[in-house]
Amino acid sequence: MELMSDGALAQDRGPTDVALLDETIGANLARTVAEFGDNEALVARHQGVRWTYAEFADRVSALARGLIGLGLERGDRVGLWSPNYAEWTLVQYATAEIGVILVNLNPSYRTHELAYALNQSGAKVLFAAPSFKTSDYIDMVEQVQPDCPSLERAVFFWEDDWDEVVAGAAHVDNDQLAARRRTLGPDDSINIQYTSGTTGYPKGATLSHRNILNNGYFVTELQRFGP
Repeated sequence: MELMSDGALAQDRGPTDVALLDETIGANLARTVAEFGDNEALVARHQGVRWTYAEFADRVSALARGLIGLGLERGDRVGLWSPNYAEWTLVQYATAEIGVILVNLNPSYRTHELAYALNQSGAKVLFAAPSFKTSDYIDMVEQVQPDCPSLERAVFFWEDDWDEVVAGAAHVDNDQLAARRRTLGPDDSINIQYTSGTTGYPKGATLSHRNILNNGYFVTELQRFGP
């Protein structure tokens, strides 16, 4: 495969054994639901969660509408600070559905690292678990929030504010969500992942729908996973 520069984007040229996926994360999920809706999609044994693709997509849609209800626009940044929970995956897919850029935050961050990433990315909303190991995330966020001018709101899983965001979906209809989806394309930025920062401050690497989908697709193809 030869990579050629065409303006700001790199493109694949020449023959490939398997074509790259050329769709958004939301479109890929919808296609998967249509074909494999009753198959198991997500299992979080430590939470007692088992969702089919159809059940997962319904929850993603509700959260995406809740995010629109918060006033989040395409291109806004939303932080996600949590170990592995089912809600983590919901936030990732819901932000992708509406063109909001998810900022992954290392669960081991200390307060100064958290503040740096939130400020550097310009995150408007932070979703987080209440705690992780010995870290009290609620207390840590309260410590840094005064020094993070872009951060308008912190939402903690399983707390009242999480329930409020999900309930906010009732005020946003499916037509509004569909209209937002139509504005998105595979090359849109959808995720910022921070480097380890071993030689300085961590740097935010920006990924698109196409990046994330094809990485996941080809890794699971090699491992012979399937829906």
